[in-house]
This record gives sequence, structure tokens and C-alpha cells, in this order.
Amino acid sequence: MNEKSEFLGTEKINKLLWQLATPAIIGLLVQAFYNLVDTFFVGRALGDQSVLGIAGVAVAFPLQMLMIALSIGIGVGGSSVISRMLGSKDVKKAERTLGNVFTFTLVLSIIFQILFFFNVDAILNLFGATADNLVYAKEYAVVILQGTLAFTFGFVLNNLVRAEGNPKIAMNNMIFSGVLNIFLDAILMFGFGMGVKGAALATVLAQLAGTIYLLYYYIGGKSPLRLELANFKPQFELIKEISVIGFGSFIMGASNSFMMLVLNNVLAVYGGDLSIAVFGVAIKLLMLILMPIIGISHGLQPIVGYNYGAENYERVNESVKKSLMITTLFGLAGFILLSAFPGTFFSMFSTDADLINSGASALRIMVLASPLIGLNVIGTTFFQSLGRARPSFFLSMCRQILFLIPLVILLPYYFDLSGVWMAFPISDLMAAIISLFLVWKEYRYFQDRSSSKA
Repeated sequence: MNEKSEFLGTEKINKLLWQLATPAIIGLLVQAFYNLVDTFFVGRALGDQSVLGIAGVAVAFPLQMLMIALSIGIGVGGSSVISRMLGSKDVKKAERTLGNVFTFTLVLSIIFQILFFFNVDAILNLFGATADNLVYAKEYAVVILQGTLAFTFGFVLNNLVRAEGNPKIAMNNMIFSGVLNIFLDAILMFGFGMGVKGAALATVLAQLAGTIYLLYYYIGGKSPLRLELANFKPQFELIKEISVIGFGSFIMGASNSFMMLVLNNVLAVYGGDLSIAVFGVAIKLLMLILMPIIGISHGLQPIVGYNYGAENYERVNESVKKSLMITTLFGLAGFILLSAFPGTFFSMFSTDADLINSGASALRIMVLASPLIGLNVIGTTFFQSLGRARPSFFLSMCRQILFLIPLVILLPYYFDLSGVWMAFPISDLMAAIISLFLVWKEYRYFQDRSSSKA
């Protein structure tokens, strides 16, 4: 069983990082692409109402992001424990962690669904719904909430599979569910004329199919860890460890949701439904930059966790260094692509000239500091992999909570609507500086530890 994960401590870092990250990058890009396709179908299916439909989905999207944040927090916390236990040869604790993650996910998912489902109107108004787009936002949100368990278990299990050193399984699942979502979008929205509700239902059904696929992976004994009922019994110290480590990822995801909440409300004041729709498309396009960077961080996590557990500090440093180089190049490529052809991208979603022109101007500003995004993502993942909850939590808060949201509120007073878009590159720059400082400090520490062992 241990031999299935030992390659994390012996394979060349460059090869290993790409081996683990490539499936995650492909899977995440497919996920980003089908989110784009959702918005594309909404824009095309609603015709003259495309701006309101896209705005409605943008208003409901923070709810979906919050659901995903919950599951990623659990998944990252569990993954960190599992990979470190595999590195230190403590397979029993790794299997107890697996069982407790299942229990924890089930309980929190049910609580989440109950709390939000029965307060959906108030929540959507809080998320920035207007009188015109509320009907579309509610159609989307109600269906998404009905699929809470499919979402949470799907994202949690994807993280756990990667922690075991099996990223291809996670990739296959994300590709499968992504392609299925696109197929169902076309059928439900155009074949059955279900509109925004069809887009939401397609997403839920695709996530459910992916979750079933991953459950089969564990139940069918394909995992190096055994899924035993005895390990489902809650062990509060273990759940606490999972929660503390994963809290940073949850906050990062939740801050995305909160950021969108604030932005929707600010945009409703400074630009109305048109600006909300612009942001709804822009945030999906920005995912094309962010997802490959997150994919590299997913590849990094088991490498750092395993080698830190094995006290192989030189490999820890090498993996972080290469990850930062690669994510910077991804960010640069995304900047070039989106800043060169912003109008072309927006014209895919609607024929509305105002949406296309406003979107092109906004996107050029928003991507200015994209090459720096990887510093914050890799920094957060690095400290999570070490089991260092405080710095990972702090870095996860930097971009969205400490910088972006205050800037989104402040800058429009001086620069009107442009100030909203300017907040993105400024917050990226500030978060990158802090992340680089903390990572470099830890990097030097591991260099010294590695030298002393030699």
C-alpha cells in the first residue's frame, strides 16, 4: 500500500510536478470551460433578455462558490493530513482521516442546504439581486441548492484522490462531469426550453454523476486506502485538525463568494444590471488564468506534504521554486490572451453592444497583475501542505478580504465604475508581495535544515 505513494519522495521534482499537476490542470480547465458554457448558453438562449439572465446567474453564483468553498476546505484539510501520514508511514491515521472526512462532509452539507434553501430570497437580495434579475437568480439558486450533496462530495473526493497520488482519477472525473454538463446544457436549455433553470439542473446532474464515479473508486477498492465503516465514527481531534488546516482554503473560497457579493452590490449602484453581467462574464474568463495555477498547486500539495513528513526539505524547496516559476508563466500567458482579445471573448456570450464594449474595457484592467496571482496561490498551498494553519489562513485572506473588498468599496468614490475594475490588479500586487516575503522566509529555513542534515 505504501509503495503506491513512495514515488512522491523519489521521482524527479520537475517530472513529478507535471505528472501530478497536468491532470488537475486539464480537469480544472474543463470545469472553467463548462462554467463559461453555462453563461454562453444563458446569453444565447435568452436573446433580448441575455443581460438580465447573465446578471441573474452572476448574482446566484456566490452561493455556488460558498458551497464549493466548504467542500474544498474539508478536502484540502483531509488531503494535507492524508499526504503527511502517507509520508510518515502512518496508514491507519490516513484511513481514519478518510472516514472522518466522509462523515464531516455529510453533516456540514445537510446543515448548509437547510440554512440556505429556506432563506433563498433574502440571501439573493443580500448577494445584490435587483428587481429585474431576481427571477433568474432564484431559478438558478434553488436548483443548485437541491444538489448540495453532489457538489460537496464531488469536490472533497477530488482533493482526497489527488492527495493519494492519483491525479488522473480526479482529472477523468472532472472531464467526464464537464463534458456531461455541456451536453445537458444544450438539451435542457434548447431542447426543453428550460432557460436558466436548465443550466442549473445540467450542472447538478453532471456533478452527481462525477460524485458517483469517485464513490465507486473508494467503494470498489481502487484507492490505496481502505474505506471502513469503523473509521466513519467522528474523532473530534482529527476533525479539528482537518478543520484548522482546511480553514484557509475555506476562507479563500468564501472570500470569493463574499467578494462577489460586495461587487454585485457595488456594481448595482455604479452600473446596474449591465455591469453585473459584465462581471459575471469576466469572472468566468479570469478562471481560465486561475485554474491552471490552482492545478499546479494541487500537484504541489502531495509533494510538499509527503516530503515534509519524510523530512526531505531539499525536495520541498525545489518543488516550491518550480511551482512559482510555472504559475508566473501561466499568469503571463493569460494576461496576454485576455488583454489582446477582450471584445472577442465577450461577443461569444451576447450580441449586446454595450455588454461587449463595457466588458472589453473592464477586462483589460482586471488582468494587469495576472502574472503575480501564482505567488498567493502557491504560498497558501505551501503552508497548508506543511500543516501550518495560521500563515495559510492569513495568505488566503490577503487578496480578497484584506485588499480587494476594501478597494472595491473605496476606489469607486474616486474613479467611479473604473475603480471597481482597478481594485483587481492592485490587490493582486499587494497579496503577491506579502506571499513572496513569507514563502522566502520559510524557503531559507528549509535550506538551512537541509544543509545541517548534510
